[in-house]
Amino acid sequence: MSLPLSPAPFPLARPRRLRAAPWVRSLVAETALTPADLIWPLIVHDGAEARVPVPSMPGVFRLSPSEAARAAVQARDLGIPLVALFPNVDAATKDAVGTGATDPDGLIPDCIKAIKDAAPEIGVMCDVALDCYTDHGHDGVVENGRILNDASLERLAEQAFIQAHAGADVVAPSDMMDGRVQAIREALEANGFHDTLILSYAAKYASAFYGPYRDAVGSAAMLSGDKQTYQMSFANSDEALREVAMDIAEGADAVMVKPGMPYLDIVRRVSETFRVPTFAYQVSGEYAMIQAAVANGWLDRDRAMIETLTAFKRAGCAGVLTYFAPEAAKLLGR
Repeated sequence: MSLPLSPAPFPLARPRRLRAAPWVRSLVAETALTPADLIWPLIVHDGAEARVPVPSMPGVFRLSPSEAARAAVQARDLGIPLVALFPNVDAATKDAVGTGATDPDGLIPDCIKAIKDAAPEIGVMCDVALDCYTDHGHDGVVENGRILNDASLERLAEQAFIQAHAGADVVAPSDMMDGRVQAIREALEANGFHDTLILSYAAKYASAFYGPYRDAVGSAAMLSGDKQTYQMSFANSDEALREVAMDIAEGADAVMVKPGMPYLDIVRRVSETFRVPTFAYQVSGEYAMIQAAVANGWLDRDRAMIETLTAFKRAGCAGVLTYFAPEAAKLLGR
């Protein structure tokens, strides 16, 4: 049932009464943001340095496994429930099929172990895609310039198994190959990983907002062509619902929309249509834009950070991946 815009005419109704003081604004707030709504993406690397700054993402560092473990302890102490790992590996180790993605002694298994040893209470999520490990920068197997869907599924399922075997709590396929959720779920079930969650990047758009992230993980220089044959067109909304429906039917426990702020209409449609946990990613380009505006004195960082993250919750998100997670959690903890 639709409600009238105002329960009574002015001056009987004065909406500003409910905005007159901080206590009443807090009391009637429709949306609450807490540290438990945040997922902290960690860029990890296999270099010798403990921390390497990412120039296009001020405040973000590539972390060694031991530093990732320290970040996980910080996350636990701040009330952040989940960290997400994204690898930057030596370019010399990359090849056409992303062999490093399925190395049981590779960077991601090392980071999972370090984090679980340091902060076993923290959930660990791993990205399932080949782009960080391939010499062409694509998320799947490439042959004669074409991304091969079905051949990629085998590699992605093996990658997810390696992550689960290493102790990952959540595997998150971000590759956008058709059928990858089913392939991963079948591989997990066949190997006894019945409780491993799949958080699918179900509606991932071909976006200009990924640039700083690709620099951070070292795939930008490798990428040949673009990803428009598998990532979605930003012109489409109904297509997102079809993608989400497929992933849920194939065994996804939760779904994600990526990028975030330009796609809050998609978040709302997905969360209202399917009533499953729906997440969004405040991606590197969104983060970098806010940080650049802050550096120029055009925005108040704390206010912009909390406002944008609250907008995700208001749109229907169960949680948000954001590089602002530790700073936001500190503010919210006050």
